[in-house]
Amino acid sequence: MSDKKVAIIIGGGPAGLTAAYELGTRTDIHPIVLEMSDHVGGISATIEYKGNKIDLGGHRFFSKSDRIMDWWIKMMPIQKSVGDQQISYQSKIHVVSAKDGPDPEIEDRVLLLRERSSRIYFLRKFFDYPLSLHLRTLIQLGPFRLVKIGVSYIRSALFPIRPEKTLEDFFINRFGRELYNTFFKSYTEKVWGRPCQALSAEWGAQRVKGLSVRKAVEQAVKDIFGREKSVGQKNIETSLIEQFLYPKYGPGQMWEIVQEEIKAIGGEVRLNERVVSLDVEKNIIRGVHTISSNGSEQYYLADYLFSSMPITELFSSFGNALQDGAEKIVEGLAYRDFMVVGLLLDHFTESGEPISDNWMYIQESDVEVGRIQIFNNWSSYLVADSATAWIGMEYFCNATDDLWNMEDEKIVDFASQELKKLQLGEHPKILDGTVIRVPKAYPVYADGYDRFDEVKKVLDTFVNLYCIGRNGMHKYNNQDHSMLTAMMAVDSIISGDVDREKIWSVNTEQNYHEEK
Repeated sequence: MSDKKVAIIIGGGPAGLTAAYELGTRTDIHPIVLEMSDHVGGISATIEYKGNKIDLGGHRFFSKSDRIMDWWIKMMPIQKSVGDQQISYQSKIHVVSAKDGPDPEIEDRVLLLRERSSRIYFLRKFFDYPLSLHLRTLIQLGPFRLVKIGVSYIRSALFPIRPEKTLEDFFINRFGRELYNTFFKSYTEKVWGRPCQALSAEWGAQRVKGLSVRKAVEQAVKDIFGREKSVGQKNIETSLIEQFLYPKYGPGQMWEIVQEEIKAIGGEVRLNERVVSLDVEKNIIRGVHTISSNGSEQYYLADYLFSSMPITELFSSFGNALQDGAEKIVEGLAYRDFMVVGLLLDHFTESGEPISDNWMYIQESDVEVGRIQIFNNWSSYLVADSATAWIGMEYFCNATDDLWNMEDEKIVDFASQELKKLQLGEHPKILDGTVIRVPKAYPVYADGYDRFDEVKKVLDTFVNLYCIGRNGMHKYNNQDHSMLTAMMAVDSIISGDVDREKIWSVNTEQNYHEEK
């Protein structure tokens, strides 16, 4: 190992672990992952509480990239025990209904095939999400609001806002002002803690992509003749995808398996080690200094550095190595923190039947909860007792907020009261609860983001530095995009390509960059 080059990888989330595995299997470079927490997976981790498992945010495993799909299925094959039918993946997959249950013959290291079910809760009523053209939806909206939505959409189609600068402009151009005010504005501002006029339209281009009223209508017509039978679902807008794969024990299971594979090929994954500073010589990063959770310090030599840590923290770790004034260009970059309150209920039913949603968007302005996950419906194996309901009340906060800084017991009580206020389900009894905080979960497209090109130019001057992942690139990536940035960084090392722009460009264009 002493003759091998070493890659230090900051962060053990999807991007960091993918980089380590790719380096370990495709090069002679020795990967060392440094993760500051006590677990891998980042925001794709699965946290256990008294036998119940929490998915931090709800992670659907699908991608329009065959490279990602193949990679996942190599780690965890698709569940084969689906009645008498066999499921296999060959870029196109015949979709069958895979219902997971307490079958001891089903292997543990498998991906389950799931059906998406999600709704919007607004005006104390449920609406399909994505919004459908079902008669029920039209009746719930009422004739007066429907007319306003239609007129508003036609006006936006004929006279779009140009130039499209803000997230509000983006939504109005695609849905009309009335539909935007009804179903997008409140939830989006709850997530980001600021008005849509203050957010860049770039966020919509990445997250909502090509979805619009026209696309929804087109998809509704296509559904009449049957959906595309592919987990990747390349011809369907991302927000409309209905089937996905899911690890039997939650998304963290995937990344725990990848951690094991990295170690098996000779790589290292070191937990509870936080990077505090970088050793820099001109435009080359020579090493990193860390401090562990027990206070011990460590120094690692680095031939390559992959960073998925927040860019503000990366800039701080350079110390005096940056050119004068460079550190000031990241001062305005902002983040949104995330908190999930796990509540164990004796039941969670609607009209006598268990509520079937994977998650629900809470559009009501009189509560702070933004979304509610029902973990039973992602995988029954996330719940210790199948007779109970295990849900996640999701809150989008800043670390300075009163809610974030409450004692856990008070937060559980607060979330319990909000659940009762929403009148969701048939009077469930709350049996237990826990709180998980995730700082800097979402990079914000506001404040100093308009200077981000300057940030990239500074980072790209370091010849052996590769920024990857969501926080590493200050980009609201899905996990497949984060993985692709890591794969493309390794591709660049192997090919000798010094251009970083194609890595920065993943998930920037309306269509998936990697499939072009």
